[in-house]
Amino acid sequence: MPMGLLCAVTFNKYGRLYYLDPGDFRPRVGDKVLVGTDDGPEVAECVWAPEWSDEDTAGFPKVIGLAGAADVSRDDLIRQRKAEARVAANRLIREHQLPMKVIAVDHVPSGPPDGDDPGPSPRTTVYFTAPHRVDFRSLVRDLGATLKCRVELRQLSARDSAKVQGGIGSCGRDLCCSTFLTEFEPVSIRMAKDQDLPLNPMRISGACGRLMCCLKYEHPLYQDFQATAPALGEQVVTADGEEGRVVGHSVPRDAVVIRLAADGSRTVCPKASVCGSRKAYEDRYAV
Repeated sequence: MPMGLLCAVTFNKYGRLYYLDPGDFRPRVGDKVLVGTDDGPEVAECVWAPEWSDEDTAGFPKVIGLAGAADVSRDDLIRQRKAEARVAANRLIREHQLPMKVIAVDHVPSGPPDGDDPGPSPRTTVYFTAPHRVDFRSLVRDLGATLKCRVELRQLSARDSAKVQGGIGSCGRDLCCSTFLTEFEPVSIRMAKDQDLPLNPMRISGACGRLMCCLKYEHPLYQDFQATAPALGEQVVTADGEEGRVVGHSVPRDAVVIRLAADGSRTVCPKASVCGSRKAYEDRYAV
């Protein structure tokens, strides 16, 4: 039974999707909406109109409202400040001869005054990559004087860099990390071996240069298959009673490849229809 409405928004074109409870609002695809963040409401674009979902939507954040002209103007100003900060950061990095590469820039404008409180001051955060730790204290000082605001620099790992920048994977789709993955899980070379993939770094590495996150998606399926299927080289009997030797596995089809002893031909049989030797068969099924 449907539990509630959900819509999807994105803060950047082709960026990660965020699923929200539209509440009393019904934005259409392309509409600008306001989304609550730690730095206050931000403008996002609706890319999936509200639809009923079987999921429990009680824990999803809600759409604050539809963005007005003032909100869109503020968003345009923030984008302009980000572009200016990126240009200034790249120029100063060259001047200071630092081995850094700017990946992304965030800008939080000054907030409205609250009584005697003047509100938060504007802040610019520059995300960068570098081959090692960098002493950027002088860069922060010069960048703050240029932008006339508080500046923070944060170094990103290779995976975080790919997540922030986005891109297209070898599968032809947007990178998983920049669209729906919320956290990185450990990926090992053993997962590639278990799936009989070529151990060529160019074939199993993602845009970040690390092992592809998707190696983990089907790994449990391969583990379950290998735990129940006859091993390579094992003597088996097909459902037709023909004897042969296992020479290959076809995990997506849940089948094994058998070379028949009678004529040496190969045949593909469902894993469930193949047993090992008669004794192993009787031991497994207690015949």
